[in-house]
Amino acid sequence: GDICESDFIKQLFKAEKIDIVLHFAAQTHVDLSFWHALEFTYVNVYGTNVLVAAAHEANVEKFVYVSTDEVYGGSTDEEFDESSPKRPTNPYASSKAAAECFVQSYWERYQFPAVITRSSNVYGPHQYPEKVIPKFISLLQQNRKCCIHGSGLQRRNFLYAADVVEAFLTVLKEGKPGEIYNIGTNFEMSISQLAKELIHLIKKTTSESEMEHWMDYVKDRPMNDLRYPMNSEKMHNLGWRPKVPWKEGIKKTIEWYKENFHNWKNSEKALEPFPVTDPFAQLSGP
Repeated sequence: GDICESDFIKQLFKAEKIDIVLHFAAQTHVDLSFWHALEFTYVNVYGTNVLVAAAHEANVEKFVYVSTDEVYGGSTDEEFDESSPKRPTNPYASSKAAAECFVQSYWERYQFPAVITRSSNVYGPHQYPEKVIPKFISLLQQNRKCCIHGSGLQRRNFLYAADVVEAFLTVLKEGKPGEIYNIGTNFEMSISQLAKELIHLIKKTTSESEMEHWMDYVKDRPMNDLRYPMNSEKMHNLGWRPKVPWKEGIKKTIEWYKENFHNWKNSEKALEPFPVTDPFAQLSGP
């Protein structure tokens, strides 16, 4: 079903007697959001409004809204904590920030037991290959080059899927209604570093010139934040910390895509470079 279908969602809560909600459903690809801003707004904001209203009506015990570190906007030095202002710089992040406001309003007005999480980039097996890590892995495994936006100096924090699952279980058990929790990791690397790391692991090369051969620098997206540094002390105080080292996580991820890439529907389409026409050009509704 679709979270934007109000009747379906209401019926679902009634039929399944749902008492806990983890709300992950969203349009999430930043590149696409510049060209499909209205669709992102519709799904992420309107869909969240439908879901939180139905959950409130069903009197659920806990509602966890899964947001993103991108609502803070970028920073080169300032570390964001949960009280930092929201300054989103792309349509995806803006839609997530707006959805947060709807969720928070239900806490303020009704003391609805909502919790908001903001996490770093998640990677691991089973991720749809439009995201950077599975995309680079899949391209290299097909003897194709990694497509890198702009300079490739943008840095991202990468959190292994099993660690983020533990974080959500911790929030379900220990998270306090009305609170926001950063789910972050100190592990950070630039996109060009990431490409080189994957080239080294998949193509078995340490030669700089050979690495460059597998990297294709393309036009940057309209806005590309340099970093999203987050302070996750609040989560640490609940007893959670990331445990899976990068070397272990990326090895498992590479192995999974080697065996399973073609099981994805439209997997080849996910590897295509995104358009570089003017953003916000698509003004039609969803």
